[in-house]
Amino acid sequence: MHRRTLIIAEAGVNHNGDPARALALVEAAARAGADIVKFQSFRADKLATGAAAKASYQQATTGSEQSQLEMLRALELSGDDEERIAAACRSAGITYMSTPFDADSATHLVRRIGVGTLKVGSGDLTNAPLLLHLARFKLPIILSTGMATLAEVEQALGVIAFGYLGDAAANPTPADLAKVLLDRAAWDELRAKVTLLHCTTEYPADPQSINLRAMATLRDAFGLAVGFSDHSRGIHIAAAAVALGATVIEKHMTLDRNLPGPDHRASIEPDEMAAMIASIRDIEAALGDGRKVPAPEEVPNRAVARRSLVAIRPIKSGERFTADNLGVKRPGNGIAPIEYWSYLGRTAQRDYAANEALEP
Repeated sequence: MHRRTLIIAEAGVNHNGDPARALALVEAAARAGADIVKFQSFRADKLATGAAAKASYQQATTGSEQSQLEMLRALELSGDDEERIAAACRSAGITYMSTPFDADSATHLVRRIGVGTLKVGSGDLTNAPLLLHLARFKLPIILSTGMATLAEVEQALGVIAFGYLGDAAANPTPADLAKVLLDRAAWDELRAKVTLLHCTTEYPADPQSINLRAMATLRDAFGLAVGFSDHSRGIHIAAAAVALGATVIEKHMTLDRNLPGPDHRASIEPDEMAAMIASIRDIEAALGDGRKVPAPEEVPNRAVARRSLVAIRPIKSGERFTADNLGVKRPGNGIAPIEYWSYLGRTAQRDYAANEALEP
């Protein structure tokens, strides 16, 4: 059977820096049926300089007057806020997750909050020091791969593998990172703990930019579990990703797409999240186990839809069956039509009325 897809409702920064709205997002994600609600943990001054420009979509949604750094400062949650949100998740029966953007935020998530899985955003796939810090917690990692080439993904996996297996105090050299990917134990560890998310880093992403088949490329190249971080409009492309083998779906969620802020317009609202999850669960059920056998529900319909050998005009005992007196009609509870040619030329053992099914 198809593995149950893990659904991450990406609250991200859609709380707009308001802890009360963050708590409302937790409740909405839980009601929608998500497995995880994910936030973002960062300190703006550690993430960007004053010279960092906003992305074009951020300028479109928040204007160009403030810098990226100023925007990020307004979207921070404190460590205490995060702990309250995590407690609310436990009460609501949904798993708390957050993407750390710096080592201190990651340590807080693991040591204080007790997260069981770490998520890496696409922007940090090349942030080798952060990847190494995360891997040394020995926890599962979900790694988004937006903007990346296969070579860059492989480099990131080398850093993560070194963190999983290497000396906790050692800094890897390029030779170390190349060597670790030749180690079967490293790949065993990566396959046990790392999921790669295909992603298009644009908000929203147009369908022609999404390239869902790249998800299979990642799976074939590295042998790891794969999923999809979806920035498209609507819910249908996420559902298609599940049909193509995604084990994780991440989708931005907002309480109101018209709220101010960088990500609201590219997010879905709670009722859409619920509809997406319902569609995904239907697709999982429909995928089945791949064996081509009748479903139990089909078996009674065989007699209704299939046909049997019948006399198409009256036949006397001793008369031979021919193409003129033998045919196939419903119901299908008699001799199967595959026997038609073997009956031609045989002698009828009794009289048959028109439309009467033949007996063996």
